[in-house]
Amino acid sequence: MAEENRSQWNSRFGFMMAMIGSAVGLGNIWRFPNVIYFNGGGSFLIPYIVALFLLGISFVMVEYALGYRFKSSISKILYSIHQKLEPVGWVVLLIIFLILTYYVCVVGWDLIYFLLSFSKGWGADPNTYFAVNVLQASAGIEGITTFVPGVLIAVFIIWLVIFTITQSDLNKGIEFVSKILIPVLCLMVVIIVVFSLTLPGAGVGLTQLFTPDWNQLLNFNVWLAAFGQIVFSLSLGMAIAVTYSSYLPDGSKLVDSALTVAFSNSAFEVFNSVGVFAILGFMSVASAIPISGIITEGSYMGLAFIVFPQVFNVMGAYAFIIGPLFFGCILFAGITSAIALVEPISLTITEKFNIKRNKSAALVCGLGLLVSLLFTTQAGLFILTAFDTFLNNFALLLTIVIECIIFGWIYDFDKLIETMNEYSTIKVGKTWKFIIRYALPICILIFWISGVGNLIFDFDPVSQIIMVILAIVLVGGSIILSILPAKNDNYYKVLDSVRGK
Repeated sequence: MAEENRSQWNSRFGFMMAMIGSAVGLGNIWRFPNVIYFNGGGSFLIPYIVALFLLGISFVMVEYALGYRFKSSISKILYSIHQKLEPVGWVVLLIIFLILTYYVCVVGWDLIYFLLSFSKGWGADPNTYFAVNVLQASAGIEGITTFVPGVLIAVFIIWLVIFTITQSDLNKGIEFVSKILIPVLCLMVVIIVVFSLTLPGAGVGLTQLFTPDWNQLLNFNVWLAAFGQIVFSLSLGMAIAVTYSSYLPDGSKLVDSALTVAFSNSAFEVFNSVGVFAILGFMSVASAIPISGIITEGSYMGLAFIVFPQVFNVMGAYAFIIGPLFFGCILFAGITSAIALVEPISLTITEKFNIKRNKSAALVCGLGLLVSLLFTTQAGLFILTAFDTFLNNFALLLTIVIECIIFGWIYDFDKLIETMNEYSTIKVGKTWKFIIRYALPICILIFWISGVGNLIFDFDPVSQIIMVILAIVLVGGSIILSILPAKNDNYYKVLDSVRGK
Protein backbone atom coordinates (compact mmCIF):
# COMPACT_ATOMS: atom_id res chain seq x y z
CA MET A 1 0.00 0.00 0.00
CA ALA A 2 1.41 3.35 -0.97
CA GLU A 3 2.34 5.78 1.73
CA GLU A 4 0.28 8.94 1.84
CA ASN A 5 3.30 11.19 1.32
CA ARG A 6 4.83 9.04 -1.39
CA SER A 7 6.15 10.89 -4.44
CA GLN A 8 4.11 10.68 -7.62
CA TRP A 9 4.62 11.72 -11.23
CA ASN A 10 2.77 14.87 -12.21
CA SER A 11 1.95 13.53 -15.66
CA ARG A 12 2.18 10.41 -17.80
CA PHE A 13 4.37 12.40 -20.21
CA GLY A 14 6.85 13.13 -17.41
CA PHE A 15 6.97 9.44 -16.49
CA MET A 16 7.46 8.42 -20.12
CA MET A 17 10.29 10.93 -20.60
CA ALA A 18 11.98 9.71 -17.42
CA MET A 19 11.65 6.07 -18.49
CA ILE A 20 12.89 6.78 -22.02
CA GLY A 21 15.72 8.81 -20.48
CA SER A 22 16.70 5.86 -18.29
CA ALA A 23 16.73 3.53 -21.31
CA VAL A 24 18.32 5.83 -23.91
CA GLY A 25 21.96 6.12 -22.97
CA LEU A 26 25.50 5.46 -24.11
CA GLY A 27 24.58 1.98 -25.33
CA ASN A 28 22.13 3.37 -27.88
CA ILE A 29 24.43 6.00 -29.32
CA TRP A 30 27.84 4.40 -29.50
CA ARG A 31 27.37 0.69 -28.71
CA PHE A 32 24.49 -0.34 -30.97
CA PRO A 33 26.02 0.81 -34.31
CA ASN A 34 29.09 -1.31 -33.61
CA VAL A 35 27.05 -4.34 -32.53
CA ILE A 36 24.78 -4.29 -35.58
CA TYR A 37 27.70 -3.83 -37.98
CA PHE A 38 29.66 -6.83 -36.72
CA ASN A 39 26.67 -9.13 -36.36
CA GLY A 40 25.17 -9.41 -39.79
CA GLY A 41 24.16 -5.83 -40.65
CA GLY A 42 20.53 -5.73 -41.70
CA SER A 43 19.98 -9.40 -40.86
CA PHE A 44 20.88 -8.64 -37.22
CA LEU A 45 17.54 -6.87 -36.90
CA ILE A 46 15.79 -10.27 -36.92
CA PRO A 47 17.42 -11.64 -33.71
CA TYR A 48 17.28 -8.12 -32.31
CA ILE A 49 13.49 -7.96 -32.75
CA VAL A 50 13.12 -11.46 -31.28
CA ALA A 51 15.20 -10.38 -28.28
CA LEU A 52 13.15 -7.19 -27.94
CA PHE A 53 9.88 -9.12 -27.64
CA LEU A 54 11.13 -12.20 -25.81
CA LEU A 55 13.43 -10.46 -23.34
CA GLY A 56 13.03 -6.69 -23.47
CA ILE A 57 9.28 -6.14 -23.45
CA SER A 58 8.55 -9.21 -21.31
CA PHE A 59 10.90 -8.28 -18.48
CA VAL A 60 10.12 -4.56 -18.63
CA MET A 61 6.46 -5.45 -18.06
CA VAL A 62 7.43 -7.53 -15.01
CA GLU A 63 9.24 -4.53 -13.57
CA TYR A 64 6.33 -2.21 -14.35
CA ALA A 65 3.83 -4.56 -12.70
CA LEU A 66 6.01 -4.96 -9.60
CA GLY A 67 6.57 -1.25 -9.08
CA TYR A 68 2.96 -0.28 -9.73
CA ARG A 69 1.44 -3.10 -7.64
CA PHE A 70 3.75 -2.91 -4.62
CA LYS A 71 4.54 0.83 -4.59
CA SER A 72 7.86 0.04 -2.95
CA SER A 73 11.57 -0.61 -3.47
CA ILE A 74 12.92 -3.86 -4.91
CA SER A 75 14.43 -5.04 -1.60
CA LYS A 76 11.19 -4.49 0.34
CA ILE A 77 9.19 -6.22 -2.38
CA LEU A 78 11.44 -9.27 -2.14
CA TYR A 79 11.37 -9.17 1.68
CA SER A 80 7.56 -9.14 1.59
CA ILE A 81 7.47 -12.18 -0.68
CA HIS A 82 9.88 -13.98 1.67
CA GLN A 83 12.23 -12.39 4.17
CA LYS A 84 15.11 -14.61 3.04
CA LEU A 85 14.89 -13.02 -0.42
CA GLU A 86 15.85 -9.52 0.75
CA PRO A 87 19.59 -10.06 -0.02
CA VAL A 88 18.68 -10.59 -3.69
CA GLY A 89 17.29 -7.05 -3.77
CA TRP A 90 20.45 -5.63 -2.25
CA VAL A 91 22.60 -7.55 -4.75
CA VAL A 92 20.65 -5.84 -7.56
CA LEU A 93 21.15 -2.45 -5.92
CA LEU A 94 24.88 -3.00 -5.36
CA ILE A 95 25.27 -4.05 -8.99
CA ILE A 96 23.63 -0.89 -10.30
CA PHE A 97 25.60 1.23 -7.82
CA LEU A 98 28.89 -0.19 -9.11
CA ILE A 99 27.76 0.21 -12.72
CA LEU A 100 26.86 3.82 -11.92
CA THR A 101 30.35 4.54 -10.58
CA TYR A 102 32.09 3.74 -13.88
CA TYR A 103 29.21 4.90 -16.09
CA VAL A 104 29.72 8.39 -14.68
CA CYS A 105 33.38 8.17 -15.66
CA VAL A 106 32.50 7.43 -19.30
CA VAL A 107 30.10 10.40 -19.25
CA GLY A 108 33.00 12.42 -17.86
CA TRP A 109 35.16 11.42 -20.84
CA ASP A 110 32.36 12.62 -23.07
CA LEU A 111 32.24 15.97 -21.26
CA ILE A 112 35.92 16.40 -22.10
CA TYR A 113 35.24 15.61 -25.76
CA PHE A 114 32.21 17.88 -25.85
CA LEU A 115 34.49 20.78 -24.90
CA LEU A 116 37.22 19.63 -27.29
CA SER A 117 34.75 19.37 -30.18
CA PHE A 118 34.41 23.14 -30.48
CA SER A 119 38.07 23.38 -31.55
CA LYS A 120 38.92 19.80 -32.61
CA GLY A 121 41.27 19.79 -29.64
CA TRP A 122 42.08 16.08 -30.06
CA GLY A 123 44.53 16.99 -32.85
CA ALA A 124 45.55 14.99 -35.89
CA ASP A 125 45.90 11.65 -34.07
CA PRO A 126 42.73 11.04 -31.99
CA ASN A 127 43.79 7.50 -31.11
CA THR A 128 46.96 8.61 -29.36
CA TYR A 129 45.20 11.62 -27.86
CA PHE A 130 42.50 9.49 -26.22
CA ALA A 131 44.91 6.91 -24.75
CA VAL A 132 47.83 9.20 -23.85
CA ASN A 133 46.44 12.70 -23.31
CA VAL A 134 42.94 12.05 -21.97
CA LEU A 135 43.21 8.72 -20.13
CA GLN A 136 46.99 8.57 -19.67
CA ALA A 137 46.20 4.86 -19.55
CA SER A 138 48.55 2.27 -18.12
CA ALA A 139 48.61 -1.28 -19.45
CA GLY A 140 47.60 -2.76 -16.09
CA ILE A 141 46.95 -1.98 -12.46
CA GLU A 142 50.27 -0.20 -11.86
CA GLY A 143 48.85 3.27 -12.54
CA ILE A 144 46.22 3.06 -9.79
CA THR A 145 48.05 5.52 -7.50
CA THR A 146 48.26 8.28 -10.12
CA PHE A 147 45.20 10.43 -10.79
CA VAL A 148 44.50 11.93 -14.22
CA PRO A 149 43.55 15.58 -13.46
CA GLY A 150 41.30 16.16 -16.50
CA VAL A 151 39.27 12.99 -15.95
CA LEU A 152 39.09 13.66 -12.21
CA ILE A 153 37.63 17.13 -12.77
CA ALA A 154 35.18 15.91 -15.41
CA VAL A 155 33.93 13.08 -13.18
CA PHE A 156 33.50 15.49 -10.27
CA ILE A 157 31.43 17.84 -12.48
CA ILE A 158 29.15 15.00 -13.65
CA TRP A 159 28.61 13.82 -10.07
CA LEU A 160 27.85 17.42 -9.08
CA VAL A 161 25.20 17.66 -11.81
CA ILE A 162 23.65 14.36 -10.72
CA PHE A 163 23.70 15.46 -7.08
CA THR A 164 22.01 18.77 -7.94
CA ILE A 165 19.22 17.09 -9.91
CA THR A 166 18.54 14.42 -7.29
CA GLN A 167 18.36 16.95 -4.45
CA SER A 168 15.05 18.27 -5.82
CA ASP A 169 11.84 16.30 -5.38
CA LEU A 170 10.70 13.85 -8.05
CA ASN A 171 8.79 16.35 -10.17
CA LYS A 172 11.17 19.30 -9.90
CA GLY A 173 14.20 17.08 -10.35
CA ILE A 174 14.03 13.94 -12.47
CA GLU A 175 10.72 14.69 -14.20
CA PHE A 176 11.58 18.32 -15.00
CA VAL A 177 15.05 17.49 -16.34
CA SER A 178 13.78 14.51 -18.37
CA LYS A 179 10.99 16.57 -19.96
CA ILE A 180 13.62 19.00 -21.21
CA LEU A 181 16.63 16.82 -22.02
CA ILE A 182 14.86 13.95 -23.83
CA PRO A 183 13.02 16.11 -26.41
CA VAL A 184 16.21 18.15 -26.92
CA LEU A 185 18.22 14.93 -27.29
CA CYS A 186 15.78 13.62 -29.91
CA LEU A 187 15.94 16.92 -31.80
CA MET A 188 19.74 16.79 -31.78
CA VAL A 189 19.72 13.25 -33.16
CA VAL A 190 17.28 14.24 -35.91
CA ILE A 191 19.57 17.13 -36.90
CA ILE A 192 22.60 14.82 -36.96
CA VAL A 193 20.84 12.17 -39.07
CA VAL A 194 19.35 14.66 -41.54
CA PHE A 195 22.71 16.41 -41.93
CA SER A 196 24.63 13.13 -42.27
CA LEU A 197 22.38 11.95 -45.10
CA THR A 198 23.46 15.00 -47.16
CA LEU A 199 27.16 14.10 -46.94
CA PRO A 200 28.99 12.59 -49.92
CA GLY A 201 29.37 8.86 -49.34
CA ALA A 202 26.41 8.56 -46.95
CA GLY A 203 24.98 5.78 -49.12
CA VAL A 204 28.19 3.79 -48.74
CA GLY A 205 27.73 3.76 -44.98
CA LEU A 206 24.05 2.85 -45.16
CA THR A 207 24.84 0.00 -47.53
CA GLN A 208 27.40 -1.34 -45.07
CA LEU A 209 24.94 -0.99 -42.21
CA PHE A 210 21.86 -2.59 -43.70
CA THR A 211 23.24 -5.12 -46.20
CA PRO A 212 22.12 -8.41 -44.64
CA ASP A 213 24.47 -11.32 -44.12
CA TRP A 214 21.89 -14.10 -43.82
CA ASN A 215 24.52 -16.67 -42.88
CA GLN A 216 24.97 -14.83 -39.60
CA LEU A 217 21.49 -15.88 -38.51
CA LEU A 218 22.95 -19.33 -37.90
CA ASN A 219 25.71 -17.86 -35.74
CA PHE A 220 24.99 -18.42 -32.05
CA ASN A 221 27.11 -15.41 -31.04
CA VAL A 222 24.93 -13.09 -33.12
CA TRP A 223 21.88 -14.12 -31.09
CA LEU A 224 23.85 -13.61 -27.88
CA ALA A 225 24.82 -10.14 -29.10
CA ALA A 226 21.16 -9.28 -29.75
CA PHE A 227 20.07 -10.34 -26.28
CA GLY A 228 23.04 -8.57 -24.75
CA GLN A 229 22.19 -5.34 -26.52
CA ILE A 230 18.59 -5.44 -25.28
CA VAL A 231 19.74 -6.01 -21.68
CA PHE A 232 22.28 -3.20 -21.96
CA SER A 233 20.13 -0.59 -23.70
CA LEU A 234 16.88 -1.16 -21.75
CA SER A 235 18.73 -1.34 -18.40
CA LEU A 236 16.95 -4.60 -17.60
CA GLY A 237 17.24 -5.99 -14.09
CA MET A 238 18.39 -2.67 -12.64
CA ALA A 239 15.13 -1.94 -10.77
CA ILE A 240 14.80 1.43 -12.53
CA ALA A 241 11.44 0.53 -14.04
CA VAL A 242 10.34 -0.95 -10.69
CA THR A 243 11.17 2.33 -8.96
CA TYR A 244 9.78 4.71 -11.58
CA SER A 245 6.52 2.77 -12.00
CA SER A 246 6.05 2.78 -8.22
CA TYR A 247 5.49 6.55 -8.52
CA LEU A 248 2.65 6.12 -11.05
CA PRO A 249 -0.86 7.19 -10.04
CA ASP A 250 -3.79 4.77 -10.03
CA GLY A 251 -5.38 4.12 -13.41
CA SER A 252 -2.13 4.00 -15.39
CA LYS A 253 -2.01 1.95 -18.60
CA LEU A 254 1.01 -0.21 -17.84
CA VAL A 255 1.19 -2.39 -20.95
CA ASP A 256 0.79 0.65 -23.20
CA SER A 257 3.58 2.47 -21.36
CA ALA A 258 5.93 -0.52 -21.39
CA LEU A 259 5.49 -1.01 -25.14
CA THR A 260 5.98 2.70 -25.80
CA VAL A 261 9.24 2.84 -23.86
CA ALA A 262 10.65 -0.37 -25.37
CA PHE A 263 9.79 0.57 -28.96
CA SER A 264 11.00 4.17 -28.46
CA ASN A 265 14.33 2.90 -27.18
CA SER A 266 14.81 0.54 -30.14
CA ALA A 267 13.63 3.09 -32.69
CA PHE A 268 16.06 5.63 -31.24
CA GLU A 269 19.10 3.38 -31.55
CA VAL A 270 18.25 2.16 -35.05
CA PHE A 271 17.55 5.72 -36.23
CA ASN A 272 20.74 6.98 -34.60
CA SER A 273 22.72 4.24 -36.38
CA VAL A 274 21.57 5.64 -39.72
CA GLY A 275 23.32 8.90 -38.89
CA VAL A 276 26.40 7.18 -37.48
CA PHE A 277 26.99 5.05 -40.57
CA ALA A 278 26.15 7.83 -43.00
CA ILE A 279 28.96 9.82 -41.37
CA LEU A 280 31.30 6.81 -41.46
CA GLY A 281 30.46 6.39 -45.16
CA PHE A 282 31.51 9.99 -45.72
CA MET A 283 34.82 9.34 -43.99
CA SER A 284 35.33 6.18 -46.02
CA VAL A 285 34.90 8.08 -49.28
CA ALA A 286 36.94 11.09 -48.13
CA SER A 287 39.87 9.02 -46.88
CA ALA A 288 39.64 6.14 -49.38
CA ILE A 289 39.58 3.71 -46.45
CA PRO A 290 36.86 1.03 -46.37
CA ILE A 291 34.52 1.17 -43.38
CA SER A 292 35.88 -2.20 -42.28
CA GLY A 293 39.23 -0.47 -41.87
CA ILE A 294 37.73 2.40 -39.89
CA ILE A 295 35.90 0.30 -37.30
CA THR A 296 37.54 -2.63 -35.59
CA GLU A 297 35.49 -5.26 -33.78
CA GLY A 298 34.88 -4.60 -30.10
CA SER A 299 35.84 -0.92 -30.38
CA TYR A 300 32.49 0.64 -29.62
CA MET A 301 34.21 2.80 -26.99
CA GLY A 302 36.74 3.86 -29.58
CA LEU A 303 33.93 4.58 -32.05
CA ALA A 304 32.89 7.57 -29.95
CA PHE A 305 36.25 8.85 -28.76
CA ILE A 306 38.59 7.83 -31.59
CA VAL A 307 36.74 7.14 -34.85
CA PHE A 308 34.39 10.11 -34.72
CA PRO A 309 37.13 12.64 -33.94
CA GLN A 310 38.89 11.22 -37.01
CA VAL A 311 35.69 11.76 -38.99
CA PHE A 312 35.34 15.32 -37.75
CA ASN A 313 38.95 16.03 -38.74
CA VAL A 314 38.11 15.42 -42.41
CA MET A 315 34.67 17.03 -42.25
CA GLY A 316 35.91 20.60 -42.42
CA ALA A 317 33.88 23.47 -40.96
CA TYR A 318 30.76 21.30 -40.65
CA ALA A 319 32.47 19.45 -37.83
CA PHE A 320 32.18 22.48 -35.57
CA ILE A 321 28.40 22.00 -35.68
CA ILE A 322 27.99 18.25 -35.90
CA GLY A 323 30.78 17.50 -33.39
CA PRO A 324 29.28 19.37 -30.42
CA LEU A 325 25.85 17.96 -31.32
CA PHE A 326 27.18 14.40 -31.32
CA PHE A 327 29.01 14.65 -28.01
CA GLY A 328 26.15 16.70 -26.59
CA CYS A 329 23.79 13.81 -27.37
CA ILE A 330 25.99 11.37 -25.48
CA LEU A 331 26.25 13.84 -22.58
CA PHE A 332 22.49 14.33 -22.26
CA ALA A 333 21.76 10.62 -22.64
CA GLY A 334 24.42 9.76 -20.07
CA ILE A 335 23.10 12.19 -17.47
CA THR A 336 19.47 11.01 -17.75
CA SER A 337 20.57 7.39 -17.43
CA ALA A 338 22.84 8.16 -14.48
CA ILE A 339 20.12 9.89 -12.45
CA ALA A 340 17.89 6.90 -13.17
CA LEU A 341 20.50 4.61 -11.62
CA VAL A 342 20.62 6.70 -8.45
CA GLU A 343 16.87 6.54 -7.78
CA PRO A 344 16.39 2.80 -6.99
CA ILE A 345 19.27 2.85 -4.50
CA SER A 346 18.09 6.10 -2.91
CA LEU A 347 14.50 4.85 -2.56
CA THR A 348 15.59 1.64 -0.81
CA ILE A 349 17.85 3.49 1.64
CA THR A 350 14.98 5.88 2.37
CA GLU A 351 12.49 3.07 2.99
CA LYS A 352 14.70 0.90 5.19
CA PHE A 353 16.75 3.41 7.13
CA ASN A 354 14.17 6.20 7.33
CA ILE A 355 16.48 8.77 5.71
CA LYS A 356 14.97 11.62 3.71
CA ARG A 357 15.13 11.17 -0.05
CA ASN A 358 17.50 14.08 -0.68
CA LYS A 359 19.90 12.82 2.01
CA SER A 360 19.86 9.25 0.72
CA ALA A 361 20.55 10.56 -2.80
CA ALA A 362 23.42 12.66 -1.43
CA LEU A 363 24.81 9.55 0.29
CA VAL A 364 24.67 7.59 -2.97
CA CYS A 365 26.40 10.41 -4.86
CA GLY A 366 29.08 10.81 -2.19
CA LEU A 367 29.93 7.12 -2.01
CA GLY A 368 29.68 6.88 -5.80
CA LEU A 369 32.22 9.67 -6.22
CA LEU A 370 34.64 7.87 -3.91
CA VAL A 371 34.44 4.63 -5.90
CA SER A 372 34.63 6.57 -9.18
CA LEU A 373 38.06 7.81 -8.14
CA LEU A 374 39.38 4.38 -9.15
CA PHE A 375 38.48 5.15 -12.76
CA THR A 376 40.12 8.57 -12.72
CA THR A 377 43.56 7.01 -12.28
CA GLN A 378 45.92 5.86 -15.01
CA ALA A 379 44.66 2.33 -14.36
CA GLY A 380 41.07 3.52 -14.77
CA LEU A 381 40.41 1.98 -18.19
CA PHE A 382 41.89 -1.36 -17.10
CA ILE A 383 39.72 -1.49 -13.96
CA LEU A 384 36.66 -0.22 -15.81
CA THR A 385 36.91 -3.05 -18.34
CA ALA A 386 36.96 -5.64 -15.55
CA PHE A 387 34.01 -3.99 -13.77
CA ASP A 388 31.93 -3.74 -16.95
CA THR A 389 32.54 -7.32 -18.04
CA PHE A 390 31.79 -8.88 -14.67
CA LEU A 391 28.78 -6.76 -13.73
CA ASN A 392 27.02 -6.83 -17.12
CA ASN A 393 27.96 -10.27 -18.47
CA PHE A 394 27.80 -12.21 -15.21
CA ALA A 395 26.19 -10.57 -12.19
CA LEU A 396 23.32 -8.68 -13.83
CA LEU A 397 22.28 -11.57 -16.06
CA LEU A 398 22.23 -13.95 -13.11
CA THR A 399 19.96 -11.64 -11.10
CA ILE A 400 17.52 -11.46 -14.05
CA VAL A 401 17.28 -15.26 -14.04
CA ILE A 402 16.75 -15.27 -10.26
CA GLU A 403 14.05 -12.61 -10.53
CA CYS A 404 12.28 -14.63 -13.24
CA ILE A 405 12.24 -17.62 -10.89
CA ILE A 406 11.03 -15.55 -7.92
CA PHE A 407 8.25 -13.69 -9.71
CA GLY A 408 7.36 -16.46 -12.15
CA TRP A 409 7.26 -19.35 -9.67
CA ILE A 410 7.44 -18.26 -6.01
CA TYR A 411 5.09 -15.27 -6.29
CA ASP A 412 1.63 -15.67 -7.83
CA PHE A 413 2.35 -14.42 -11.34
CA ASP A 414 -1.36 -14.21 -12.16
CA LYS A 415 -1.55 -11.20 -9.83
CA LEU A 416 0.99 -9.40 -12.02
CA ILE A 417 -1.11 -10.23 -15.07
CA GLU A 418 -4.14 -8.70 -13.35
CA THR A 419 -2.13 -5.59 -12.50
CA MET A 420 -0.87 -5.11 -16.05
CA ASN A 421 -4.30 -5.64 -17.62
CA GLU A 422 -6.42 -3.58 -15.22
CA TYR A 423 -6.35 -0.31 -17.16
CA SER A 424 -4.26 -1.19 -20.23
CA THR A 425 -5.58 -1.02 -23.78
CA ILE A 426 -3.46 -4.02 -24.78
CA LYS A 427 -3.79 -7.15 -22.63
CA VAL A 428 -1.26 -9.83 -21.68
CA GLY A 429 -1.85 -13.40 -20.55
CA LYS A 430 -0.54 -16.96 -20.60
CA THR A 431 2.07 -16.30 -23.29
CA TRP A 432 3.75 -13.68 -21.10
CA LYS A 433 3.63 -16.10 -18.15
CA PHE A 434 5.26 -18.85 -20.23
CA ILE A 435 8.03 -16.50 -21.36
CA ILE A 436 8.88 -15.39 -17.83
CA ARG A 437 8.71 -18.91 -16.39
CA TYR A 438 10.49 -20.85 -19.11
CA ALA A 439 11.75 -19.11 -22.26
CA LEU A 440 13.42 -16.09 -20.72
CA PRO A 441 15.39 -17.85 -17.93
CA ILE A 442 16.64 -20.50 -20.37
CA CYS A 443 17.79 -17.90 -22.92
CA ILE A 444 19.50 -15.77 -20.29
CA LEU A 445 21.20 -18.81 -18.74
CA ILE A 446 22.71 -19.67 -22.10
CA PHE A 447 23.98 -16.11 -22.42
CA TRP A 448 25.23 -16.25 -18.82
CA ILE A 449 27.17 -19.48 -19.36
CA SER A 450 28.86 -17.87 -22.36
CA GLY A 451 29.79 -14.89 -20.18
CA VAL A 452 31.27 -17.17 -17.52
CA GLY A 453 33.44 -18.77 -20.19
CA ASN A 454 34.74 -15.34 -21.18
CA LEU A 455 35.57 -14.51 -17.57
CA ILE A 456 37.56 -17.74 -17.18
CA PHE A 457 39.44 -17.84 -20.47
CA ASP A 458 39.66 -14.30 -21.87
CA PHE A 459 40.97 -12.24 -18.95
CA ASP A 460 44.32 -11.88 -17.26
CA PRO A 461 44.82 -12.91 -13.60
CA VAL A 462 44.67 -9.33 -12.27
CA SER A 463 41.31 -8.70 -13.95
CA GLN A 464 40.04 -11.99 -12.55
CA ILE A 465 41.13 -10.96 -9.05
CA ILE A 466 39.18 -7.70 -9.46
CA MET A 467 36.13 -9.74 -10.47
CA VAL A 468 36.49 -12.03 -7.44
CA ILE A 469 36.65 -8.95 -5.20
CA LEU A 470 33.48 -7.61 -6.85
CA ALA A 471 31.73 -10.95 -6.21
CA ILE A 472 32.73 -10.81 -2.55
CA VAL A 473 31.48 -7.20 -2.29
CA LEU A 474 28.13 -8.15 -3.85
CA VAL A 475 27.54 -11.20 -1.65
CA GLY A 476 28.99 -9.79 1.57
CA GLY A 477 27.49 -6.34 1.11
CA SER A 478 24.01 -7.69 0.40
CA ILE A 479 24.10 -9.90 3.53
CA ILE A 480 25.25 -7.01 5.72
CA LEU A 481 22.65 -4.59 4.35
CA SER A 482 19.95 -7.21 4.83
CA ILE A 483 20.75 -7.96 8.48
CA LEU A 484 21.20 -4.30 9.44
CA PRO A 485 18.11 -3.38 11.49
CA ALA A 486 15.66 -1.11 9.71
CA LYS A 487 15.02 2.32 11.22
CA ASN A 488 11.56 2.25 9.66
CA ASP A 489 9.27 -0.25 11.40
CA ASN A 490 6.98 -0.39 8.36
CA TYR A 491 9.82 -1.96 6.38
CA TYR A 492 9.20 -5.32 8.09
CA LYS A 493 5.48 -5.31 7.42
CA VAL A 494 4.39 -7.55 4.56
CA LEU A 495 2.97 -5.43 1.77
CA ASP A 496 -0.75 -5.76 1.17
CA SER A 497 -0.07 -6.58 -2.48
CA VAL A 498 1.61 -9.82 -1.39
CA ARG A 499 -1.48 -10.75 0.61
CA GLY A 500 -3.53 -10.12 -2.50
CA LYS A 501 -5.31 -7.01 -1.26
